[in-house]
Amino acid sequence: MPDLGNVLVRPVVSEKTYALMERNVYVFVVDPRSSKIEVRRAVEEAFGVKVDKVNTLNRKGKATRNRRTNTPGRRASTKRAYVTLRSGDKIDLFES
Repeated sequence: MPDLGNVLVRPVVSEKTYALMERNVYVFVVDPRSSKIEVRRAVEEAFGVKVDKVNTLNRKGKATRNRRTNTPGRRASTKRAYVTLRSGDKIDLFES
């Protein structure tokens, strides 16, 4: 079980995630060994909100190649968590 401080790696910033924020859904890259319960606890502890639901997905790293030597490689695989907050709660992560 990873430490709750190390469960959330970083938030995902994209057009899709900004559209989801309007529906109270926030997306984070999380530790691949973490469970939904650990993600829920980490978000509640870090931001002081109540989590309604957590959906996770594992994204396989894309195959790449080196342009100079043409050797194959692979990007790192990641795990993402879609965190739905209770109505009325909000994470002021991207507000300025």
